This record gives sequence, C-alpha cells and structure tokens, in this order.
Amino acid sequence: MSTYSAALEPQATAHGAGTRPSLFRLTAVELRKMVDTRAGFWLLVGIALLTVAVVVGLQFSANHDDSLRGFFSDSSQVALTLLPIVGILLVTSEWTQRTSLITFTLVPQRARVVVAKVAAGVALSVVAWFVILAMAAVGTAVAGGAWSLPGWLIGQSSLYLAVSMLMGIAFGAALLSSAPAIVLYFVVPLGFALLGGIPALDGLATWFDGSQTLEPLVNESMSAAQWAHAGTTMAVWMALPLAVGLWRITRGEIN
Repeated sequence: MSTYSAALEPQATAHGAGTRPSLFRLTAVELRKMVDTRAGFWLLVGIALLTVAVVVGLQFSANHDDSLRGFFSDSSQVALTLLPIVGILLVTSEWTQRTSLITFTLVPQRARVVVAKVAAGVALSVVAWFVILAMAAVGTAVAGGAWSLPGWLIGQSSLYLAVSMLMGIAFGAALLSSAPAIVLYFVVPLGFALLGGIPALDGLATWFDGSQTLEPLVNESMSAAQWAHAGTTMAVWMALPLAVGLWRITRGEIN
C-alpha cells in the first residue's frame, strides 16, 4: 500500500465501520504530496535558495530600500513567480503519476479532494510568507535598515501569495497536464501584457494583466479602482479556471 493510500484509508470505529477522512487530514496529505515528489521538493528548495540569493544581492545594491518593507517586497518576487508551479504540480501529478485512481477510490467525493488541495495551497502560501519575512528581517538587520512594515503590506502581500498559488492550482485543475498548464500560466498573462502595448487595447490590460493589477499589492496601499481591477483579474485567471477544473475533475472519467 502506498504512503498516500495508507494516509487516506478510512479508520475503523468501535463498531467496525469506516469513517471518511476529515478535511483537515486530506489537507495534511496534500501538503505532504507537495514535498514527497522530487520535483516538488527541489522546487521548494530552489525557491528558498533563490530568495536567500535575492536578499544577499540586495545588500550590494546602492539604490535599494534597506528597510524591512523594501527587503520584503523585493524578496517576495521569487515566491510569487515560482510558487504557483508547486500548485500546478499538486493537481496535475495526480494524472501524470497516475495516483488519481487511488485518491478518488479512497475519497469518492472528488470535490473534497479539490478543496483540500486549495486549503493546502493557501497553507503553503502562509508558510512562505513567514519564511520571506524572516529572510527579509535578516537582510534588514545586516543592512542596518529601518524596521518598518506597513499594515497594508502585511494583508496585501499575504493575499497576493495566496492568490498566486490558487491561480497555479486553478490552471492545473483546468488542464490536468503539467506542461500545458505551466506554459499557459506564464504565456497567457504575458500575452495580455503585450496587448497592453497596443493603445487601442490598453483598456483590456488594466483589467486582465496581472502584472499591472496585482503588482500594486506589494508596492502600495491600493485604491478602490485598483481593487476592482485586481478583483477582475482574480475572477478571470483564478476563479474561472478553478470552476472549469472542478467540473472536469468531478465529472470526468478517472483511469
């Protein structure tokens, strides 16, 4: 029996009947899946090492803001870029590694597995936020910078990390294949960014280009108009593909 199937196997009650695993337990299993594969493990290690490299490199930048806010904003870019790939692999590995049959046999309610993956993604983004904050604090201490971290940055940056992870999960769920999901995750938003360079289509980019609508989350306290733009981007690139993925996973044939 595999590690995953053993973790998900219903526990016997005093009356000999089985009980389905709790959502908390399913989330714990999904968190474990993120580090149990070589791709997921080394990707997380790579994110951590690159974040350290960024903090070290910023020490030698003459124009860098040496405050905790500056270090945090700049060092978070690594996780914001690469963490969604972990989310993509969390979903698509069920099909590429052919564990979906085991998973959905042990947990027939497929929507619960999707919810657990979403919860695991949010949990990992929270862990990543604290790791980035710790690294930024070390950088600030070494540089002798100011220990200023605005309240709006705490909330908005944590939201940005969670949204980035959920966008990766959404793309993975919609496509159920690692390579197309990773490519489209980066190419489609880039396409909208390029379209924004065309004056006639600039209006579309202000609503759908994440580089314009989501980047302010770690750079400034956002206005109502900016929140409207960011909300539209989240709906198109996170909520919509996640809904499509949920439909495919719950209705599709597992083999």
